[in-house]
Amino acid sequence: MKLSTPSCPSTPETSPKRRPQGIVGAKTAAALLATMLLIASGATPATASDESPTVQNDHAMGSTIRGHESAGHLFTLQATESASSLPGVPGMDVSSHQGVVDWTKAAENGARFAYVKASEGTEYSNPYFADQYAGAASVGMLRGAYHFALPNASSGAAQASYFLQSGAAWTPDGEALPALLDLEYNPYGSSCYGMTPGQMVSWISDFSTTILSRTGRLPAIYTTTDWWNTCTGRANGFGNHPLHIARWSATPGELPAGWQAYTLWQHADSGVFPGDQNVFNGTVQQLAAFASNPGPI
Repeated sequence: MKLSTPSCPSTPETSPKRRPQGIVGAKTAAALLATMLLIASGATPATASDESPTVQNDHAMGSTIRGHESAGHLFTLQATESASSLPGVPGMDVSSHQGVVDWTKAAENGARFAYVKASEGTEYSNPYFADQYAGAASVGMLRGAYHFALPNASSGAAQASYFLQSGAAWTPDGEALPALLDLEYNPYGSSCYGMTPGQMVSWISDFSTTILSRTGRLPAIYTTTDWWNTCTGRANGFGNHPLHIARWSATPGELPAGWQAYTLWQHADSGVFPGDQNVFNGTVQQLAAFASNPGPI
């Protein structure tokens, strides 16, 4: 979600979310071996291109924010603070980084909804997705799925289709939240993936219309104000999509161009719940309506 438009620091901070340690995938191992051989031979290994990332890692919602947006605008609520310290309905988002989640405890601490990472690009699927998605529902939480976008890797339609293979398509059953498109800084290179604002807007539209045609509902959009205004050229044509603003602060701050209000706000990357801390901008009754209503509130 969005932070107010600070400039990028010259030396980005290390991302707070890292890929879990474990067995290195075959592609990664091959790339490391090739690099070692090149160095041994005295050759200079090629740098990764924005146009074709060779390995799609597991990046969680907000994992690239801290490295790009001013630390002065970042604020993490202490884990001891109450989930009710901010107005709205408390919730959370998780990915493979949280692994097996204690959903009962999260619900007891006040979480009423959860977004679960389903996919990234067209090569990565969260191995914990099915268990996490079902686990949230088992304790009475509303739950939805999100996709970490890699706009330069493949078309919006291709990534939307890959995302929907997770089995988490929105349905009007009152239990599922709309699909969520995670748009943030490129973890492999330039912030805007080497794309012009016009190209980025077209990619987002391609993803969105595919989700709409397949599920009957527009996806929500997760982003920061800085990323959106920079990488889409302040595009204002997506105001009919629910906004999930990312700003780790005491207030959501300035919203991206095109939105007058936010639906969801990721206000911290740690706290009383596993994963990131979120709030829904409304009451419990309005959250229930948001889940079943085919249009944004």
